[in-house]
Amino acid sequence: MRCVVQRVSRAKVTVAGEIVGEIGMGYMVLVGAEEGDTEADAAYCADKIAGLRVFEDAQEKMNLSVADVGGSVLLVSQFTLLADARHGRRPSFIRAARPEAAEPLFELLVSKVADHGILTATGRFRTHMEVELVNDGPVTILLDSKKVF
Repeated sequence: MRCVVQRVSRAKVTVAGEIVGEIGMGYMVLVGAEEGDTEADAAYCADKIAGLRVFEDAQEKMNLSVADVGGSVLLVSQFTLLADARHGRRPSFIRAARPEAAEPLFELLVSKVADHGILTATGRFRTHMEVELVNDGPVTILLDSKKVF
């Protein structure tokens, strides 16, 4: 499972003109499930998201988690995170999990982040979404449950 975690001052997802998920300060997380991912991958990513310390403390050091600062997490499924563009000009998405496997893993990730006591919001799976965010910092962290990077 791959995640792009962005520290934001606010973020929202709109589908067909309707806001379906919105947060203030916290993380906007793009999530891609890979073929072969399991519940353990979702748990790993949830723990990492909840535990990342990228908010400043009183000494202006990145030392606080999203829970420490009372932030929220907006999670958005994005299969294109698994794109392979190494060959040619058209990316291959063969490594992305099929929707039937990806959706339950995404929902599990959302649940496990919420289990940490963090308010969560989501986009809408398998729809065209418009994502708006204000990246704070900017701070962007890449996570991969297979620890590829």
